[in-house]
Amino acid sequence: MMRQGLAQLISNEPDLTVCAEAENARQAMEAIAAAKPDLVLADITLPDKNGIEVIKDLQALHPELPVLVISMHDESLFAERALRAGARGFIMKQEGGKKLMLAIRQVLSGRIYVSEKMSAKIVENLAGRRSGNSSSPIEGLTDREFEVLQLIGQGKGTRQIAELLHLSVKTVEVHRLHIKDKLKIQDAPALVLYAVRWVESQNTG
Repeated sequence: MMRQGLAQLISNEPDLTVCAEAENARQAMEAIAAAKPDLVLADITLPDKNGIEVIKDLQALHPELPVLVISMHDESLFAERALRAGARGFIMKQEGGKKLMLAIRQVLSGRIYVSEKMSAKIVENLAGRRSGNSSSPIEGLTDREFEVLQLIGQGKGTRQIAELLHLSVKTVEVHRLHIKDKLKIQDAPALVLYAVRWVESQNTG
């Protein structure tokens, strides 16, 4: 429903056309190869693969193709990750149609789009003025650790996570250890509780 509404909104613009849609990462890759779009609108949450990983795949296969992320997730945690992965912009779904069209045209023109608040934060980080106590310890996680934390919060066990991410069980266990260290969490049950609460806060926020 969200995708159809978005497609309709874009199609109403005289200078924009939706050339393809996809439900998941696999379909997206096939559609991009066939339709050769000028811009990809992507979400972070996909049924078959993490959106950050999809952006990295697109960068490898289609380095000139700009990606604009449209997400319900908190930009303070996801925007920088998306940009580091290769996205050219990040906009939250609740921003509305006018800002979305602005973001689309800005990215199509070769510029990067983020909110003013996020832009200021990125500039501060680059200038090295960031305070030692980050707004969230989760920002210190690598993209893969971040992905593992999300899956733990969705109730997935180590073996399930390994299968979903095509990793060994041992590798997932190492990621879990690093997450616990970085978030200063003592044991596995506390990690699960933390992850579940964090995922719930993202879904309701």
